[in-house]
Amino acid sequence: MADVMNVGVNLEAFSQAINAIQALRSSVTKVFDSLKDGMKNKETLEGREKIFITEFQDNLQSVNRDLNELERLSTLVGRPSESHPLHNSGLLSLDPVQDKTPLYSQLLQAYKWSNKLQYHAGLASSLLNQQSLKRSANQMGTSAKRRPKVQPSTLALPTQYVDDVISRIGRMFPDMSIELFRPNGTSAVLLVTLGKVLKAIVVMRSLFIDRTIVRGYHENVYSEDGKLDIWSKSNYQAFQKVTDHATTALLHYQLPQMPDVVVRSFMTWLRSYIKLFQTPCQRCGKYLQEGLPPTWRDFRTLEAFHDTCRQ
Repeated sequence: MADVMNVGVNLEAFSQAINAIQALRSSVTKVFDSLKDGMKNKETLEGREKIFITEFQDNLQSVNRDLNELERLSTLVGRPSESHPLHNSGLLSLDPVQDKTPLYSQLLQAYKWSNKLQYHAGLASSLLNQQSLKRSANQMGTSAKRRPKVQPSTLALPTQYVDDVISRIGRMFPDMSIELFRPNGTSAVLLVTLGKVLKAIVVMRSLFIDRTIVRGYHENVYSEDGKLDIWSKSNYQAFQKVTDHATTALLHYQLPQMPDVVVRSFMTWLRSYIKLFQTPCQRCGKYLQEGLPPTWRDFRTLEAFHDTCRQ
């Protein structure tokens, strides 16, 4: 018998237990092989049954013998000592009430997530390092007072230029009426009337569109004090859907270097609602679905779709 090492495990018994496991697997394989082959060809039926039963009993006895040997060796292997490198965290797995205090499983899960976080953070760091950032270590070290502030040129456009752009867009679409208001200084608010279908309030900051509210043609667009109501939603679900789609269109048409192109593209998209109640859906071919017309317009082709048919 080999000496028990400081880890508390009998290595010789451990090696014999591994051999016993292999012998047990071989014995079990023989049992299933005998069941698979069945009775061998003999002269009489009684002789085939007798030989099959004898071989099957021998195989079962072999399995029982190997199993008893494995159980005997398992008692000689021993248990590892408590001096393992897991320290106090390794003792959490010995808690008999895992359902009430699953600290060990939670610790393993947290360790797994920390590994994933470290891996993805490394990928993000490598991607960011590949970008040509304008800031450098020297610039970050300079004082904030010495750094010149870069004024955004596209946000400080003259009001006359903004008026000219809006005027040109209004001449492009004869069936679209555009009224320009400046209730708070230089910021413009557009009241767009599209035929006899809808009215849209477009709030702008220079040539950048901040928000859009779409209401029905016969709905009131003014508040009690006589100013344009830029907050209230439409009373009709169809125009509420159009408002949501207009917000999505503002996120789609983004070109900070050419804001006039963005405004013209958005107005072209908005004009596609001129036949909101007369154009069928390009997918299902229906005019109404759940009581609503096709309120979605494709950003490139301007084709009409129901909100559920566009996906």
